[in-house]
Amino acid sequence: MASTMYQRDPRAGLFLGGTRSSGAEVRDANVTACQTVSNILKSSLGPVGLDKMLVDNVGDVTITNDGATILSLLEVTHPAARILVSLATQQDKEVGDGTTSVVLLASELLRRANELVRNKIHPTTVITGYRLACKEACRFMAEQLSTKVDKLGKDSLINVARTSMSSKILAADDDFFAPLAVEAMLAVKTINAKGEKKYPVKAVNVLKAHGKSARESFMVKGYALNCTVASHAMKTRITNAKIACLDMNLAKQRMHLGVHITIDDPEQLEAIRARESEITLERVRKILAAGANVVLTTKGIDDLCLKEFVEAGAMAVRRCRKEDLRRIAKATGATMISSLANLEGDETFEATSLGSAEEVSQERISDDELILVKGTKVVNSSSIVLRGANDYMLDEMERALHDALSIVKRTLESGSVVPGGGAVETALSIYLENFATTLGSREQLAIAEFANALLTIPKTLALNAAKDSTDLVAKLRAYHNAAQNVALNDPKRGLMFYGLDLINGQIIDNRQAGVLEPTISKIKSLKSALEAATSLLRIDDSIQVAPERREEVDPHGH
Repeated sequence: MASTMYQRDPRAGLFLGGTRSSGAEVRDANVTACQTVSNILKSSLGPVGLDKMLVDNVGDVTITNDGATILSLLEVTHPAARILVSLATQQDKEVGDGTTSVVLLASELLRRANELVRNKIHPTTVITGYRLACKEACRFMAEQLSTKVDKLGKDSLINVARTSMSSKILAADDDFFAPLAVEAMLAVKTINAKGEKKYPVKAVNVLKAHGKSARESFMVKGYALNCTVASHAMKTRITNAKIACLDMNLAKQRMHLGVHITIDDPEQLEAIRARESEITLERVRKILAAGANVVLTTKGIDDLCLKEFVEAGAMAVRRCRKEDLRRIAKATGATMISSLANLEGDETFEATSLGSAEEVSQERISDDELILVKGTKVVNSSSIVLRGANDYMLDEMERALHDALSIVKRTLESGSVVPGGGAVETALSIYLENFATTLGSREQLAIAEFANALLTIPKTLALNAAKDSTDLVAKLRAYHNAAQNVALNDPKRGLMFYGLDLINGQIIDNRQAGVLEPTISKIKSLKSALEAATSLLRIDDSIQVAPERREEVDPHGH
């Protein structure tokens, strides 16, 4: 009975009202879909990777080689390929960099696993082997390959940022942007309730301004707002600022549509109009009475209220971005207020919802005026103003800078780095090959495949640099094999940090050359790639429900 229950009936699809594909067929389809996605990204990996130009349905152009951005702009319909897209997005959120390599690794792991399944090895065995390989790889990386940042000094942070930028548009100016990114991150250091040091990337505000060259970008200590004061009569500099963050309209209260008032005396009409103005003025006075001397709102402020602010000597800024206000509220300790109503039904404004900063000033930068909030009390913040020739360039610079900031944050928080340029992948590949031979079970095949899959990164790196990948990777493997087969104190042990130098097509000590990446980034990308590959490998049946057919009704009754 049990055997007949689990047997696949060829006619089963007929009763499901859709299509069903199972076994090797569905696995092959998944592998093909993932290979297609990874082939799109393949040529954009590494410091000599090429860019992609993406045009959306409206005609907006994006030029980038950031894996997560490319995938988020593609309209992927295949469910298995979508998993890879979400994997890249997740890596971008978690680590900020390494999005392209994580997708390449996941699709390679899946392809090799499918080969094993074709050779009659059960998917569960393959998954167990992969898991074991990943666990061993992470352990080996943390114990043998990583170096504490404290040993290498502040230069290592700059080198980490440079490595991240090397594959982006900022590569030519990395000597300028890397220290900028490190400084901006160090400026926003906070210590949370548990006593841990945190470096929030969102506390660094990146603004883009046209004109000049990329090297004329600069960093400002403080939070920069791309707005100006609402009236020229206002002060443009206020020290010891008390900041009110509002999400409401400070304009004359119009009566709602559909409200009818019947009056028999024209003077009453005048009274109604006066009261409409008075309601908003009362609100403004309450805010000023609480001690606010800087008022930032996401909506408008009309002339009537502006007069009130000018007389009080306060600074008012209208039409700020909500996202900016949220960050300013967090940095200054203010509360975003969307209504002054309290539980009793009256309107009040508490002084406790004000934030404080040492200085708020309006400064002219290139052709634009910016508002700078300096010396925020709760969280330190810094802003980077990027300059560049055109929009595409500025957008790509911002993406590159975001990746560099995230990588510096990860390095500062985790405190250890590993050499880049394919060194880690090659070392792990050799280690796992040797580790596989120590196992006497079927899993050794899966571990050996995992080891080979890791080599896809150095191979693709060399290929993109127009170098002979077979030759370079073979040489690199020989170096790492020599390093792992000697005693701990042997000088040859140093060969473990050797990786590719793609500009000259050689193999060099990447730890010495300053090609570094945070250990956590590599560990996270290994784990994420493994999870994505195993979740796709588990699928052995795909049932697609047929879309409902709607009868076409002719509106004209023909």
